[in-house]
Amino acid sequence: MRSIIDRFRLDGKVAVITGASSGLGAGFARALAGAGASVVLGARREDALASLASEIGEAGGKVAYRRVDVTDPNECDDLAAAAIEQFGRLDVLVNNAGVGTAVPALREEPGEFLKVIDVNLLGAYWMAQACAKRMQPGASIVNIASILGLIKSYAPQAAYAASKAGVIGLTRDLSQQWSGRRGIRVNAIAPGYFASEMTAEIPNDVLAAFIDQHSTLKRLGQQHELDAAVVFFASDASSYVTGTTLAVDGGVSGH
Repeated sequence: MRSIIDRFRLDGKVAVITGASSGLGAGFARALAGAGASVVLGARREDALASLASEIGEAGGKVAYRRVDVTDPNECDDLAAAAIEQFGRLDVLVNNAGVGTAVPALREEPGEFLKVIDVNLLGAYWMAQACAKRMQPGASIVNIASILGLIKSYAPQAAYAASKAGVIGLTRDLSQQWSGRRGIRVNAIAPGYFASEMTAEIPNDVLAAFIDQHSTLKRLGQQHELDAAVVFFASDASSYVTGTTLAVDGGVSGH
């Protein structure tokens, strides 16, 4: 019988991570590789992918990478196919690619709104489709949503909030379709405020005031605290969990 710690291990599993060139996505790739998975990195910045792949490889991990624009269903299919070609299987998808904006609703142009939906929501859908048709029972899809899909923002972020609420709805529906029939679990993580490229764009005083007022823990999250949730959903430790959204936010959404 496997020990509880062994159930968190990802040895023998192959994981695709989108938005893996930097920030949270790069952290997820390192964490999954550290837990034993072979990782396939996808993002638009190929030079950054190559650098991360080299780092993971030097640490003893098995890694491949491919440039992908998740708004193109064909490129999503190519990334999923690359996992099969390189490692012979596909067990985990971390749908992390995303963009954020903060534009007042009466000034937001149609193209600005649609770009966010195209990457954050449609991109997640195309990647899920591409991977699910290649996954075997026991596989896991982890969608990276946001607490702004659950609660209001401090800033005007209609496009981002709508896209992430859509990801949460997509998670529920794909779980219903695939978990029982295909054995593919689908869950979402709703991060709060973590040090990242997106939060770096928030003025320090504004972010500090928001965290002080709304976070029970009174601080930003750390990468390893989000990594742990991703590894949990990717691993057999969460084998009876599907269709759920886990807020990892220091208590912001429950405030």
